[in-house]
Amino acid sequence: MVDETATDAGTDGRAAAFSLRALAGCGGCAAKAPPELVAALAKLVAPAAGLDPALLVGLAPSDDAAVYALDAERALVATVDYFPPIVDDPDDYGRVAAANAVSDVYAMGGTVAFALAIAGFPADVPDTVVSAVMRGAAETVRACGGIIVGGHTIRCAEPIFGLCVIGFVHPDRIWRKCGARAGDVLVLSKPLGTGVLLSARDPRNDQTAVNAMRATNRRAADGLRGVQGKPSAVTDVSGYGLVGHAIEMATQSDIALRVRWQDVPLLDGALTAAERGVRTSQHRNYGESQRPTSVKWGLGCTPAIQALLNDPQTSGGLLAAVARTDVEELTAAGFVEIGDVIERAALSVADAPWVYVSQ
Repeated sequence: MVDETATDAGTDGRAAAFSLRALAGCGGCAAKAPPELVAALAKLVAPAAGLDPALLVGLAPSDDAAVYALDAERALVATVDYFPPIVDDPDDYGRVAAANAVSDVYAMGGTVAFALAIAGFPADVPDTVVSAVMRGAAETVRACGGIIVGGHTIRCAEPIFGLCVIGFVHPDRIWRKCGARAGDVLVLSKPLGTGVLLSARDPRNDQTAVNAMRATNRRAADGLRGVQGKPSAVTDVSGYGLVGHAIEMATQSDIALRVRWQDVPLLDGALTAAERGVRTSQHRNYGESQRPTSVKWGLGCTPAIQALLNDPQTSGGLLAAVARTDVEELTAAGFVEIGDVIERAALSVADAPWVYVSQ
């Protein structure tokens, strides 16, 4: 998101010497590179696929994290995620960045073990600010059962911060983006709207978005692990928005996802802001990067709703395809049912889209 104004107050009332957001041209997961770059990287490493049987998940196809088998009972989950500041308060920046980074481990079905910090700040940013960012991240990782054990810092023109997170998962209990099956139900663990709310530049909206982004997906992952059946497919919603990540799940699973837009949970104030025309700087880019036949918008799906379903999320929720019998238990764990999985041929719309957004 492009921020044209700055504030000198942190979200918890503490004074700040300057606005962290003012130092970044685009903050949070809205700074994510387009999916075409990931596809290009996957092609480069494709010849190496299959050379190491211990590599259980890599880039062919791509997923939320890499998984490497250690033995018959344990596999290592590894991911890295960082971005320019999306908030002004350094403690919030650290906590949001950490919650976003650990989410990829949870999306693979893993538990968090430890993390390495990745930090770059301009020379004029006080050490106290950098320390506050690190402290917020460390407390979030501890709340997830892990610790920050090291990292690397540099001086750079624009601030960046994030984590390389290492976790563990049983080789037979890995969750993937692929594998969604016709008849499954789509559930989502967090409401949408962080990008639009922060772009609205309203302190009340900012706090709503910050509260959502600081929350980790630990409870959601625990809920998915607790159901009787293993989820068919799982991913977390981040820079490509709900629709973008749904397209990834659909194409990798070779099925179609039907999303009921009226059931998708939204953060307070998000719809009002979107109806006023508030958009992130990356909204147009992500919308145009999708093939015209990838998504079909049904009746009643206004431009504001389309914007929110494409809205880049930072530290967004888990999107999962699960059996109908597991929905009640997952609802109790905080998930919301938002749609279902069907065969593409079953869609009575032109061009058989991967994602169909209906009432």
